[in-house]
Amino acid sequence: MTSLHDATPAAAVRGPERHGRATLFALALGTFCIGTTEFASMGIIQIFSPALGVDVPTGTHAITFYALGVVIGAPSLTLAAAHLNRRTLLLLLIGIFVAGNLLSAFAGSIGLLAAARFLTGLPQGAYFGAGAVVAAHVVGAAHAGRAFAVVMSGLTLATIFGSPLATLLGQTVGWRGAYLSIGALGLVSFLALWLFVPRTRELDGASVRDELSGLWSGRVWLMMATTALGISSIFAVYTFIGPLVTDLAMLPAGVVPVALALFGVGMAAGNVYGGRLADAHPSRGIVAGYGAAMMALAVLGLWGANMWILVVSLPFVGATLMAAIPTIQVRMMALAPESQSLMGAMNLASLNVANALGAWAGGITIGAGWGLLSSVWAGFVLTGLGLMLFIAVFTRGERAAPEERTPLSHGHGPRHAGIAAPSTTIPDGSQP
Repeated sequence: MTSLHDATPAAAVRGPERHGRATLFALALGTFCIGTTEFASMGIIQIFSPALGVDVPTGTHAITFYALGVVIGAPSLTLAAAHLNRRTLLLLLIGIFVAGNLLSAFAGSIGLLAAARFLTGLPQGAYFGAGAVVAAHVVGAAHAGRAFAVVMSGLTLATIFGSPLATLLGQTVGWRGAYLSIGALGLVSFLALWLFVPRTRELDGASVRDELSGLWSGRVWLMMATTALGISSIFAVYTFIGPLVTDLAMLPAGVVPVALALFGVGMAAGNVYGGRLADAHPSRGIVAGYGAAMMALAVLGLWGANMWILVVSLPFVGATLMAAIPTIQVRMMALAPESQSLMGAMNLASLNVANALGAWAGGITIGAGWGLLSSVWAGFVLTGLGLMLFIAVFTRGERAAPEERTPLSHGHGPRHAGIAAPSTTIPDGSQP
C-alpha cells in the first residue's frame, strides 16, 4: 500500500506534463514555420522564377542559397551564441527568421531573393540544435528520440499543410504574399516560445570551447556525410514535384499542392515511427529507412510518368527517409555529449547540405537533358552512397563504440538536458 509520503498529487504530475507539452508545441510551431518557408520555395519556384526573369533551373539558386545559409549559420550562430540561455537564443533566431521572410517578399531580382533566402536559412540549424536541448530537458533522457520527433513533427506538418497552403497562396495572391504570410506566422511562433519555453538556469549556454570539442570527432563528420548523402533524395524529388506533376504526369497545376501534401503525409508517418525506433535501436532507422527509400525511388524512377504510380510513390519516399532522421539526431548527440546544441545544429546543417545536394543533382541531370525522372535516379545514387557509408563505418562493432555509449548527463548548462546514448546491446530492437 502506498504511504502518504510516497503519494504524488495528480495535479502535481499533470502540471509539469502540461507545461512540457506546451513547450514541445511551441518548439514544433517554430519548426512548422521553418519547414513551411523551406519547402514553400520549392512549391512556388515555377511562379517566382518567371516573375524575376529567370528559368526554373536558375530559380533553384534561391533554394540552394537557403540551404547554404543553414549550413553556414548552424555552426557559426550556435558558437557565437554558445553562452546564451537556450530560451533567449530561440527567440533571437525566430526574429532573424521573420526578417528574412519579409526581405524575401520584397526581393526584386533572383540575386536579392537568393540573398534574402540565405538570411532566412541562417537560424534554422541553431534553432533545431537549441530546440533539441530544450525538448530533451522537458521530457527526460529516456524519451529523447520521441521528443525530437515531436519537434520535427512541425517540419513534417509543414509539408502537409504549410507548404501546400503557401503554394496555393503563391498561385492566387502571388509569391510575395506567400512569403509575407510565413513571416506573420513567424511572429506567432515568437509569442508561443516567449510564453511556453521555461525560464530556467538549467538551459544556460555552455562555453564555446565545450561546444567546439565535439567537432574533433571524425565519426561526427562521417555521420554528417551519411546524413547529407542519404537524405538528399528527399530534395531531389521534392524540389521538382511541380514539374513532375504538370509536365510528366500531365496533370493540372491544382494537383501540385495535393502532391506536396501527400509527400508530407508520408514524412509525418515516417517521423512518428522513426522517433520510437530511435529510442529502441541504434541503427535500424537508418538502414531500414535508406534501404526502403531506394526501393521506392526505383519504382518512382521507372514508372513515375504514370499518374497513380507517382501519387503512391511520393508519400513512400517521404516516409522511408523521414524514419531515419530521429535516429540520426540521437546518434549525433550521443557522439558528442559535451556539444549537444552544436550537434543538433550540425545535424540540421547536414540535412540542408542534403537539400542543396539533392536540388543541385536533380537540376544538373534535368539540365543535361536526361528528363525529369533523372532527378529521382540522382537521389537513388546519393542515398545508396549514404547507406554504404553508414554500414561501413557505424554498424561494425557497435557494442565497442565507446564514444556512442558515453552518458550524456554530465557537464554544465544545457548538457544537463542530455539524451541517453542509443542502446547498442539489444539486437532485436526492444527496450530494456
